[in-house]
Amino acid sequence: MVFAVACHEPDRIGLCATRISVARAARALVENVSFQVSPGELCALIGPNGGGKSTILRALCGIWPTCAGAVRLDGTPVASMRRADLARRIAFVPQETGMDFDFTVEEVVCMGRYPLRGRFVRPSSEDRRAVAEAMEQCDVAHLRHRSVTTLSGGERQRALIARSLALRPDYLLLDEPTASLDIEHALDVMGLCATLAASGCALVLATHDLTSAARFAHSIVVVQAGRIAASGASGDVLNAEVIGAVFGVEAERLQSSDGKPVLAFQRKKVIQ
Repeated sequence: MVFAVACHEPDRIGLCATRISVARAARALVENVSFQVSPGELCALIGPNGGGKSTILRALCGIWPTCAGAVRLDGTPVASMRRADLARRIAFVPQETGMDFDFTVEEVVCMGRYPLRGRFVRPSSEDRRAVAEAMEQCDVAHLRHRSVTTLSGGERQRALIARSLALRPDYLLLDEPTASLDIEHALDVMGLCATLAASGCALVLATHDLTSAARFAHSIVVVQAGRIAASGASGDVLNAEVIGAVFGVEAERLQSSDGKPVLAFQRKKVIQ
């Protein structure tokens, strides 16, 4: 298993950030960040609010340019790739996606094929096949004729992921995919991510749910104040020392009945 660690070999297969820095409005958001995600890997970005997780995701897919360093896709600089070519390889699901129009689930998922066929071209048989497969993967096929405005939070999130999967990307980037979801639907979404990784897709997701990261992610990148505080295998990174230093809480790593890790937190004791 290849884990997300500092990347010094940009010609390797994978999505690789090498000492990247990102600034917006003359303010540094991310500085000197390096890591790599490889096919079949689920990598979780964790860290306090405002630490730079969303910025890293946007830099990885070329939405926000880097002011230093480079992001490479299978050795090719993302900055040199055509937007359409990049969109075919990397799909990004932002945390906030407005869907206020009365589209059906099937219509929304079909929008994911736009980079291949354009907005005003009728779907081909291949488009329809890819859309059907994506809806089945995300368990929203039974909702195909429902308006997206009537969906629950979990159904809506699965529909958005299906829209990205309709393009059959090699890399999927998700920003807080379980935010505002109840426990059951959050587990469904994380289980879907694990299944996609097992099928060969590479995923990078930003999350505040450390227990889900511990249970599902192969690797962890801890982002604090725009820099990487720790990275490596999930079991190595999510320990009391790292969590205490980054989040300022005491943490205990337990084991559930299914053998998966569970994290428990409490405020640090104040010594008087």
